[in-house]
Amino acid sequence: MRDKCVMEVDSSLAPTPAHAAVVWAEDVEPPCPTDVPPPFLVELLRRAEASGEAFIPQDVRARVRRMLRFGKYHASGRGKPASEFLLHAAISGVFPLINGPVDVNNAISLESGFPGSLFDAAISGPRLLLRRGRAGESYAFNASGQTIDLEDLLLVCRESDSCWEPCGNPVKDSMVTKIRETTEAILAVLYVPADEPPETIERWASRYAGLLKSHCGAQRSGFDLVTGSV
Repeated sequence: MRDKCVMEVDSSLAPTPAHAAVVWAEDVEPPCPTDVPPPFLVELLRRAEASGEAFIPQDVRARVRRMLRFGKYHASGRGKPASEFLLHAAISGVFPLINGPVDVNNAISLESGFPGSLFDAAISGPRLLLRRGRAGESYAFNASGQTIDLEDLLLVCRESDSCWEPCGNPVKDSMVTKIRETTEAILAVLYVPADEPPETIERWASRYAGLLKSHCGAQRSGFDLVTGSV
């Protein structure tokens, strides 16, 4: 998958406010519902609960919000990045347990402070595009059909019938491409402010890929960095 997965950056983003780490994994174990948090998550949640809001430094939270803030999108309230939702859930003792790959994504997002998206690679396909949402764009993000307005929001699109269809963003991902029990291959995107040092991004991407192997049984995993200028 490494040689086939390509993420493009739309020219309208220049200069892009974000770097992206694209993480991939193949031949994962069937993603069954999580009943008990795995050891790596237990330790992480213990540290987060002990540290409270300071677990994700204020500087990181501010830079992530600045990365998303554009036009009509203000990155606050229900529109704040997923990493902040996860922090509040962790310190409140209600951290979501979903399945192996989602638990890995949520753990990396909480520990790094950077929001992530997670896709079933068979549905998303290998080609992705990073751009801003356009007026009138939206998608359902849960099984009950609730939708999120995508206008001006930084997002990832998949190639569909010769067009680019939004499927993920740093707040909520589309139901269409979410992980399911039949998922065998995964693509994930970690959204990182463009002023973050590349070595930091590589460290988190490497940990993400490693957990997809050790916790989700992936036979192969890796990552690529998509960088832009500040």
